[in-house]
Amino acid sequence: MKILYITPDIINSGGIARVISLKTNYMISKLEYEVHILTINNNDSDFFFPFNAKIKWKQITKTKNALLFFWNYIRLIRKIISNEKPDVIIICDAIFWVLIPWFIKTKAPIILETHVSIYLKKVIKKGFLSSIRFSLVHFLKTITAKKFDKFVVLTTEACKQWNSNNCVIISNPVSFNSVSHAKLQNKKAIAICRHSYEKGLDRLLMIWKKISEKHPNWTLDIIGEWNSDLKYQKLARNLQISDYVNFIPPIIDIQKNYYESSIFLMASRSEAFPLVLLEAMHMGLPCIAYDCPVGPKTIIQNNKNGFLIEDGNKDSFAEKLSLLIKDENLRIQMGKEAIESVEKYDLDTIMNQWKNLLESIVKT
Repeated sequence: MKILYITPDIINSGGIARVISLKTNYMISKLEYEVHILTINNNDSDFFFPFNAKIKWKQITKTKNALLFFWNYIRLIRKIISNEKPDVIIICDAIFWVLIPWFIKTKAPIILETHVSIYLKKVIKKGFLSSIRFSLVHFLKTITAKKFDKFVVLTTEACKQWNSNNCVIISNPVSFNSVSHAKLQNKKAIAICRHSYEKGLDRLLMIWKKISEKHPNWTLDIIGEWNSDLKYQKLARNLQISDYVNFIPPIIDIQKNYYESSIFLMASRSEAFPLVLLEAMHMGLPCIAYDCPVGPKTIIQNNKNGFLIEDGNKDSFAEKLSLLIKDENLRIQMGKEAIESVEKYDLDTIMNQWKNLLESIVKT
């Protein structure tokens, strides 16, 4: 089977890049598919995650003239489809995806795959004009999503949000398989995310301010791509908790960091299906996350494999975190539950769902 993946910039350390790397490598090595990827790269940096050498790359550079870029982008997609004749086209959160099906006509089935909450822009941007713009784009997204042959989302909640009758639910897989699990004895918590507003690092640092006053022997590692203005490092200094927080750039071999930690924290304002939450639970870490739309509630069973906190309730978040810090036995019990609860997300299981979808849509 020949697959054409149309993606955003995937040279970075983000979750979309990681998942596309996992899935396309599996498609080639295990399913013996031929994979072509059209991506938009804005520089010549190396890919952060490993991609199979057999992938056939097509790249286009984004330009300042949006209309000219869009026209060249559509022409390139048409040319690739004409030359390569893919059996299936998968559009994964690609730039201008909301316009592609209106301009691309092909006999090959087209699947839309999204890893982003439909309400992400509403969370990021505030104000009257932003609200109007969000409503218009939201309307265009919902009617466009129905034009695809299939629409792959990550959770049942996401399917309800989109309200599209072509939805298929396929979750993200755990990105690695580890036989060793965290001992949960180190006085260290961990958070993994990029330094962007929707990830809620400002909320997490405010919580850690409370924790550092009660438990000054604990530290927090925050791993992820930094902002150029070092906004959150400055916030940590202003809160006088720099001695208790370590900011660490993205790491490929992240298992070691999970292994050396005892609690995983997520204070996001919006999530789709957080891969790092799966990874942390696979490593046996008890997790605490805000009940933001929409991903954490799908993974965390409150009071069993972690704590799901009312969105924005910093006092409750700090209270449950303090409880886990003081009670090692509770950490161990929740960690065991966490390991068992994410077994259903192993790579073979998830990729078998993709195999069934792709082969059925080609036959249809």
